[in-house]
Order: sequence, then structure tokens, then C-alpha cells
Amino acid sequence: MRVITGSARGRKLKTLDGLDVRPTTEVVKEAVFSIIHFRLPYANVLDLFAGSGQMGIEALSRGASKVVFVDNSRRSQEVIKENLTSVGLMKQARVIADDAVSFLQHAADPYDIIFLDPPYDLGYGPKVLPLLGRCLAPEGIILYEHRKGEEMPEQIGDLSLKKQYTYGKTVVTTYVKAFAEE
Repeated sequence: MRVITGSARGRKLKTLDGLDVRPTTEVVKEAVFSIIHFRLPYANVLDLFAGSGQMGIEALSRGASKVVFVDNSRRSQEVIKENLTSVGLMKQARVIADDAVSFLQHAADPYDIIFLDPPYDLGYGPKVLPLLGRCLAPEGIILYEHRKGEEMPEQIGDLSLKKQYTYGKTVVTTYVKAFAEE
């Protein structure tokens, strides 16, 4: 696993071993960053279920001003910090040890880009998506990575499904604030 482009281009990132972690494939990562390319400079980013931190680190490498990494696994938090240190981006990051639902219930900052990549098939999407509307900036975007076949609502809280992108067995569903589509 490596950083694709930007200030940390080509730098290798550590990942976690085991079945608890499913890193985003390079094909999906490249596609996601093509979708948000013009939104990245100076963006405030939230990386929920951050795992190794590769999505948030890629965002920082490409010009995001700040990324908040949230994961409840101590092993993930340690790997994220190691990766941030190794690519020299720790100053622009904050690693939070918390459950996604708990974090979102208290989140105050608006985020321009939110990466949502929970473990598949554990029902996190329906629990977390309704909470994301309150911390998404007015023109922000949510990129939700999930298994192909998972039905996604057109509307959830004040969020509207914008578009879905399929990459093999993985789907990235984008949500925006309902009024932002008009």
C-alpha cells in the first residue's frame, strides 16, 4: 500500500494484518480521488473507520489542510500515527480513539469530505449515515465504501444520494446535503 500522488507520493504505508481490516484497493482509491480531485485543496476531511489511515493520508498528500482520523482500535490508531509520522504529515492530522457513532454525536466541526469505510455487513452504514448530515459542510461530500448489493437509500436524514460507482465487488456511494443538489 502506498500514497499515489502529492507531497508524499510513492511513500509506503503500513497496514494491519488480520481479517478485521479491509484496506481500500488501489483501483478504488484512485477512483475516489478522481471524484474529489477539485475539492481537496484546503479541505477539512474526516476519515471514519480509518484503519491504516491511507485515505486521509492520501487527502493530506494531495492538499487537504486537515484530516481527523477516527477509529476505535488501538492497533489502528498506532498504525495511523506511524504512517503519518513516516510521511511527515502528523502536524495536519488528529487521531481520535473513539467509536464512529459516539464521535459523531459530539462532532462540532463541519467537514468538506467524509470518508466512510466501515467493516462490511455489520450494519454500520444505517447507524452512521443519519449522523453525518450535521457535520457535513454545506457543499461537502460523503464517500461511503460498501459491498456491492447493499441497498442504499436515496434520502437519509438531510442527505441525498448523488451517485454510485461500482468497482468489482465494491461500491462507492456519494451523498451530499439534500439542498446542495438543487
